[in-house]
Amino acid sequence: MDLAAKFLKRMVALVAIAILCVGCGGYLPAMTDNPWQVITLPTDANPLDISFTGNPQHGWLVGTNSTLMETLDGGNTWKPYTLELDQAYRLTSVSFLGDEGWVVGQPSILLHTVDGGKSWSRVPLSEKLPGAPNTIVALGPLSAEMTTSVGAIYQTTDGGRNWKAMVEEAVGVIRNISRSPDGKYVAVSSRGNFYSTWKPGQPAWEPHNRNSSRRVQNMGFTADGRLWMLARGGQIQFTDQENTGEWQDPINPEFATSWGLLDLAYRTPNEVWVAGGSGNLLRSLDGGLTWEKDTAVEDVPSNFYKILFFGSDQGFVMGQKGVLLKYEAASA
Repeated sequence: MDLAAKFLKRMVALVAIAILCVGCGGYLPAMTDNPWQVITLPTDANPLDISFTGNPQHGWLVGTNSTLMETLDGGNTWKPYTLELDQAYRLTSVSFLGDEGWVVGQPSILLHTVDGGKSWSRVPLSEKLPGAPNTIVALGPLSAEMTTSVGAIYQTTDGGRNWKAMVEEAVGVIRNISRSPDGKYVAVSSRGNFYSTWKPGQPAWEPHNRNSSRRVQNMGFTADGRLWMLARGGQIQFTDQENTGEWQDPINPEFATSWGLLDLAYRTPNEVWVAGGSGNLLRSLDGGLTWEKDTAVEDVPSNFYKILFFGSDQGFVMGQKGVLLKYEAASA
């Protein structure tokens, strides 16, 4: 084969590879703005959850190593709150409704406040509780809903003295669990090989096989009540708008890198953010059809594993070892 033929063959191969990469997603365009400010937390612990009282300037953050912090300026600065505990706890969830708030964690612990966090009391939990407390949401005066690490769901209406089981059996060890505003749940199994759904009134969880060979990383609810799914290899899926029992075709926003995608959240009904490993932060302004990347935070030395929005002007991205990003509406 002469040199011209070899050159032509090589060019054809390179063009084919380029076309394949473009079809698979390629590299995403960079955002022209960066609405996220890096907040330095006074801790090396991992932040795990945030909630605000009736005042959007007054909030609380929880995390590993018994971390409990308060902000009085909307999340710009955080001050540690010292708890007198017998050991270090992984505080996994916090929820406020007005000045009444709840915190749960592992090993089994439940904290309650009725004065905006000026004082916290520990509420005893039964030793027969299946699994350890995992998430909690404040529902009303002295009322809350708690899940455990094996998918049990309980409600209290008397400040935590008594709890009513909402499902007959736990679902098993779970990787993560998400709740919709109207009380539905979706839980991913610990190995990511199946997921389960539950809605109020059902006696038990409904199991579902994953719809591809890729293990499920995380799941939750879209702004209009459908399901979203993040799978290994940077894949995103949404259930169909007309037939919510069917899944749309999978999306690989950035196939060229495929960093693990860990969480998804809606800032508005159409603006979607996805966070992942190695400072990966993606945005879609059209409900997930097209994507762009916030390259300004790529150098933050952390995996981003949780996104929270409290309305369209307030949001946070949580990372490792005290890394926290705060959404700045003015920058956007």
